[in-house]
This record gives sequence, structure tokens and C-alpha cells, in this order.
Amino acid sequence: MKTLTKEGFNTVELSDIKEVYNYLDTHEVDYLLMGSKSNEFTSLIEQKNYKHVKKIIFDDSLELIDEALLLSNRIIEVIGTQYDIESKIKNLPNLLERFEKNSYKTVLVTSEDEQTLKKIELALINRNFEVLTSQSNNEVLELVQKHTIDMVLLDLELNEKTYEFFIQNRNHLIEELGVSLIVSTASHISAQFIKNTLRSGVVDILRKPLLLDELVVKIELSIENSEQAWELKCSTQLLEQYKSTVDRSSIVSKTDPKGMITYVNEAFCKISGYTQKELLGKAHNLVRHPDMDPLIFKDMWYTIKELKQPWKGKVKNRKKDGSDYWVQTIINPIINANGEIIEYIGIRTDITDVERTKEYFQKQYNITRGNFNEVMNLSKLYEDAIEQSNIILRIDTQRKITYANEMFYEISGYRKEELIGQPYNIIKRPDDVKKSFIDAMWKTIEAGKIWKGQLKNINKKGKVYHSIATVVPIKNAKGEILEYMSIRKDITPVVELHEELEATQREIVYKMGEIGETRSKETGNHVKRVAEYSQLLGKLSGLSEKECEILFTASPMHDIGKVGIPDAILHKPGKLDEKEWKIMKSHSTIGYNILKNSKREVLKAAAIVAREHHEKWNGTGYPRKLKGEDIHIFGRITALADVFDALGSDRCYKKAWKDEDIFKLIKEERAEHFDPNLVDLFFDHVDSFKAIRDKYQDKIE
Repeated sequence: MKTLTKEGFNTVELSDIKEVYNYLDTHEVDYLLMGSKSNEFTSLIEQKNYKHVKKIIFDDSLELIDEALLLSNRIIEVIGTQYDIESKIKNLPNLLERFEKNSYKTVLVTSEDEQTLKKIELALINRNFEVLTSQSNNEVLELVQKHTIDMVLLDLELNEKTYEFFIQNRNHLIEELGVSLIVSTASHISAQFIKNTLRSGVVDILRKPLLLDELVVKIELSIENSEQAWELKCSTQLLEQYKSTVDRSSIVSKTDPKGMITYVNEAFCKISGYTQKELLGKAHNLVRHPDMDPLIFKDMWYTIKELKQPWKGKVKNRKKDGSDYWVQTIINPIINANGEIIEYIGIRTDITDVERTKEYFQKQYNITRGNFNEVMNLSKLYEDAIEQSNIILRIDTQRKITYANEMFYEISGYRKEELIGQPYNIIKRPDDVKKSFIDAMWKTIEAGKIWKGQLKNINKKGKVYHSIATVVPIKNAKGEILEYMSIRKDITPVVELHEELEATQREIVYKMGEIGETRSKETGNHVKRVAEYSQLLGKLSGLSEKECEILFTASPMHDIGKVGIPDAILHKPGKLDEKEWKIMKSHSTIGYNILKNSKREVLKAAAIVAREHHEKWNGTGYPRKLKGEDIHIFGRITALADVFDALGSDRCYKKAWKDEDIFKLIKEERAEHFDPNLVDLFFDHVDSFKAIRDKYQDKIE
């Protein structure tokens, strides 16, 4: 059972029948995997006390197992042991995952024969489906309106009007309600009927007499295909948004595997001077500058074509009018499921100003006596050009400012007389810029090396501005440093746009979280408070700044799985019954399944939070009964944050608790429900949590 253990299942192997009975009597068991050879184990199957335990039987004589025995004793799968048993064992985690997913799916079954209807119902219940049954056409419409139905098995021979009912309502069921539909009918049907029925959107046609195994497999596959189609649709929409964002902010082109251009965006056309029509179908050497070393492109093609890895580098290109431009480039090979390259995507940033500045300095060092006057004249022109296009600051070896150009005065807000002769640290920086970062810059340039990086400062009026800087130690003929020249480009608008995009992403995550909360009639401020509480607890517990930011953004999505819970359960003012509580608990797994396949760090974290925020420190939580530090720290933190806020808020099933009652419960649940360390940190800083609650109070309409 190592395969199941690796996938996170808690497994116990027992061979003695008495040990098995004892374990079943003293533990909550979800699945029982067993052989069918022993009479003792056969009698175990039929024990009424264990009817609720889902059973998987390994047997090498499948045809000898009675169908009635399977249906009446919660036997969800019989696995043959004669052939390829190893791969079947490896597939067990996928099989169990499918069973768990089935518990969130509802199938509506119709049949003219009551005995057949009962058999199908038992077979589907054994596979963990919620099942509704009907022998009435009108009741079918009532049920699909009242419940969230994933699949309808419609018997076209239910009565003489069923086929007419199917024709009239198939668009409503399939297109409007999004229900998957399988029809069953007589064994003799025309090819024209099959063609027309499948074209209408019906998933499959089953001919009578129905084979239960075939029916169950086709229902599972159809539901799985519907899920994948929905995920593909969501992924496609997300991809289109990402593509649109990149298109608006970068210089983008795509080529086929042979390097022929298949797409260029507006920014590519603008910087190159070519129209889209002039570029499509051509190779990129149309814009290649003769100054570029051919070996660079040889390395690029080897990297992207042979190694199938991204290539990064600086490229000098030539515009249509013959002038040049520089771009920082990354080229990504796009690879299909077979490992074949289907296209290449190039994303570029214009760095022409920076490269021209570098060329200027290179020419400054190539002065000879013969061209001194010419170089001096050119130097003045270049200096003027740099002055007009860059932010310049010069500092002596004592770290005092000796010169700044007009662009520096403009961005910093200081006047010349306020800066010249002053120490460099007069230029303030925000608190989040660490002293160690600035010290490292000085260490580099004082060692005679060029430093490049991004700087963040505060102007005289207190506004933050950002710049990309190159700081060059200016040396004499002996190699002694005379001064330091800082050449900067203002990137404040870009950084602010990036921060705005991040804020927008956070807001989208909030809104996704609020979708779950709104479904259960809770306020959007609940997710804001949980995010703030979680971030504070993360900082107090020693998480890194990045981890705290991820948790802050991910925690609002803890209840996103509630989108899959029926309104009747979410909004029920009284206590939920056993079946309703099971459905309600499934929101944690639904949320995980929605988010788990994302490659985005925040959404991966949100998947963890969604699944684990109802686990308990003592191992009695759900859905996986994790214990102690086996629960991810994100789940432990969100659990405490969510409960603290939920208890202090009005819900459809309760009134807000008083603080003393909330604190009493949290103390009682220390090392039971909650991580004891987090509880201690919470009470050590309880005033900070109250301040957050007061800041984001629910508004009373």
C-alpha cells in the first residue's frame, strides 16, 4: 500500500480477521481493500455493522462474484488479479480520488422498470454518487430546476410521450442548464436516430438491456469530460487575459518551428518601423543588425531548438529606416504534449537608451591625440544627449554630491543649492529599502566595479519614485577612483503600473473569495479581515515577508469551494442534518480541486488553504484528518483567523459572540482545534487583531 501512502492516504495493513474486526470497531475507516478467497473475509462483507465502509475487492475470478452481493454491500470496485495487477495497484490513488469527486456529483436516473431503477441507483450510490430517481417526465424538469444535477440518464421508453419530452427539452437541459445527458432506449434504433441524437448534444446512447458496469463507467467518464471542458474553458479565458496583458506591455512576436514570423504585436511594428503585413511570413533576420555576432544567434537556436529551453539576451536590431534599436529579449519554445516544438514566442523590452549610454562611455575611453578635438566635440554632443535623456548624479569619494542635472532636480524635488556639497544620504529612501542593500552598492563601486540595479527613493514632497541605475566609478590613468557617476532612468510609471496590476490581482482574488462568502450570505469584509489576521499571524510566527504576502493574497479564497454547495444548505438557518453536513464539508475539497492545477504560486497556496483550513491540530478535522504539523502552516493560520472572525460575526444560523466567549473557546481549543503556538501569539497580540476587526467592520445597510 506504499502507493496510497505516498499520495497522502493513511493506510493500515492487517492479515488477521480478528485484528480487522477490532480495527473497524475502534476507528473510522473510509475504504476497505480485501481479497475474496477466505470465507472469513466473505462473511465480513455481509456484516451489517460495516455496510457504510466502501469496499474494494481483489479477485481473479470476476464472473463468480454475485451482482446482488456487490450492490447491497457497498462494494465499489472489483479488481481482477489475473492480468497487470501492478499497474492496477498504481492506479488505486486515481480510483479513490474519482470516488471522492463522485460524492459532489448528482445523477438523476429515469427508467420504466422499477427493479432496473433500483439496481442503477444502488450501483451509482456504491460509486459515491448522490442519486435521484424518477418515473415521470414532469418530475424530471422539477428536479433539475430544484437541484444541481450533473448528469441525467433518461429512459426514452419511460412512456409514450418521453421521446416528445426529450425533443422539446433537450436544449433547455443541455444548453441552458449545462446538464450532461445520456439516453437509454431499445436495442433496435436507426442510424439516423443515433446521428441526430448525438448531434443534439447528448453525451451517449445506451441500448437495453443495460450493463451496470458499462453505465457507471460511461457516467463517470462523461462527468469527468465535462469537468475537463470547463477547466479548459477557464484556462483559455485566463490565458487570453495574460496574452492581452503581455501584448499591451511588451514587444511580442511569434514564429513557427522554422523561424518564420506568424505574429507581431503593435509594439513590435512601432519599434521596427515595419507593418504587420511586411513582417508576417518573414524570418527575424529582416530586422537583424549587421553588428550582431552570428555566434549569438547560433547559441540562441541551439538553446531553444535543441535544448528546448528559454534563451535570454540583449539584441541589437535594425529598423526599416536603417537606424538601430536594442531590446532585452527572452525567447520561449512552446512545446506540445508529445515534446514537439510548435512555435517560439519572443518577448522584448526596449533598452535602446541604456545601450546608447554605454556606447557613449566606451567612446569616451577611446580618445587619441589625433582625434582629440573631434572626440571632445562629440563628447559634448553625447553629454548633451545623455543630459536630456537620463537622470545624472555625480558623487565624490567622500560620498558628497558634486553635480546633478535638471532631470534629477525635477524627480527629487530639490534645488541645486539644497543638494550640492551635501552627503549622498540626504536623498531619502523608504523604510522597506534595507540598509544592507545600499551598503552592498557602495561596497561594489568603492571596489572599482560598476553597479547596476533598481533604486527606490523619496522626493522632497514625500512621494516615492523608482529608477533603474548604473553607477560607474570614474577612474584616472592610474586606476584611482575620482568620483562616481550615477545614470538613472525613471521607471516610476512602470512600477506603479506593476503595483496596480498586483493590486488588481489581489482584488480579483478577494472577489473570488467574496463569491464563496456571498453564496453563504457573508460580507466581503470577512475575507478582508481573514487576510489581515492571517498576514499578522504569519509575521508573528516567523514566516518570510514573501510567504506572508502570499498568505495575505491566498487566504481570502479559503471558502471558494462554497460555489459548489446548494443554496438550500448554505442558507439553512437551522442545524444541518448528516447528509447536508457531508455536502457542506465537501466545500474544502471542491475549493482545492478548483485551484490545485494552477501554476501560479498564490493560487497553489490558495488551494492548500481551501483544503486544510478545517483540519484540526488533534486530527479530528476534515477532509483528511491531518494532525499537528502535518497541516500546512497556511491552513493552521487561516483556521484560527477564520474561526476568530466567524464567531464575532452574525451568520444566517447564529448571532455574533461576545469577545469573552470567543477568547474562552479559543483557549479551550488550544492544542485541540488550533496550533498551540499560534494561539499563544494571538493572545500576546490580541489588541492588534481587535484593531484589524475595528478597521474592517461590516457595514449595516
